[in-house]
Amino acid sequence: MSATRITVLTVPDCPSAPLAVERITSALDGGEATVELVEVRNEAEAARRGMTGSPTVLIDDVDVFAVPGAPTSVSCRLYRDEEGRAAGAPSVEALRKALARAQECCDDDLLDPIGRAGRGRRAPAERGLRVVLQAVLRHFAATGSAPSASDLEAVAAEAGRIAHDVLAELDAEDFLALDPAGRVRAAYPFSSEETSHRVRLGDGVEVWSMCAIDALGIAAMLGQDVLVTSCDPVSGHPVTVSFTSGVAQWEPEGAVVFVGRRPGQGPAAELCCHALNFFADRSTAGTWARRHAEVPGRITSQAEAVAIGTRTFGPLLAED
Repeated sequence: MSATRITVLTVPDCPSAPLAVERITSALDGGEATVELVEVRNEAEAARRGMTGSPTVLIDDVDVFAVPGAPTSVSCRLYRDEEGRAAGAPSVEALRKALARAQECCDDDLLDPIGRAGRGRRAPAERGLRVVLQAVLRHFAATGSAPSASDLEAVAAEAGRIAHDVLAELDAEDFLALDPAGRVRAAYPFSSEETSHRVRLGDGVEVWSMCAIDALGIAAMLGQDVLVTSCDPVSGHPVTVSFTSGVAQWEPEGAVVFVGRRPGQGPAAELCCHALNFFADRSTAGTWARRHAEVPGRITSQAEAVAIGTRTFGPLLAED
């Protein structure tokens, strides 16, 4: 498990900053963590960093004490303890609880469903699994919709199999997801159903993507320019990512991705896809994390989110 990252955002000479650091040290009680004090000098920087008053305490880049709807600000911030008393920093007990929640998960746990517990999303060549999955993905890319089993019969037959059986095996191994009628509901990174993430391919075809990370992996998988259009689930602000010759351009500039997973066992479509979203800035991502405390996760930078998507989906259509 990587060390917890704690960032204290504060205006210069904030009288409550030393108190926040003191209480964080007490809450850690010798535990492993990196603690950084960052001075924020203007409203623009406060908005970029997600600071809603001084001091703001971020744990793994998430404001776990965020108040829904609170604007970013360089003003003083007050916290209330377990007895309702106001103070300039979270109580030691509140910090201990927040740190415990953050330490319940690690990066590998969060990304396990995305990458099939390290096995990757490129199906094995045996039993026709890879060629059929690749045919499914290419059909999505060419038409914007899922293929039927009959569309895949010729490809499955080359491996001496029936398309329905191959699809069932791919579903069981979480390479794709079938609906109760046996139709393709999703083939990561694509969805046959409407989601929050729309992707326009370079040739004009439009597809739905399962989640933010999936959307960010499509350009590398297809080797073409794409435009990702999504929406911040907290503020409703649009978020777009355009890939041109492999270079990503984000709007707004401060947009981030929250990477999380719901507790339990199951396919990525159930555990992760509703917990991997674009946010217009770190403040709204922190607000979402606060509202969904049952979903362990963290905020990722733009570069890291693209890297995860590229690593996960880039190899899927590679030739053997």
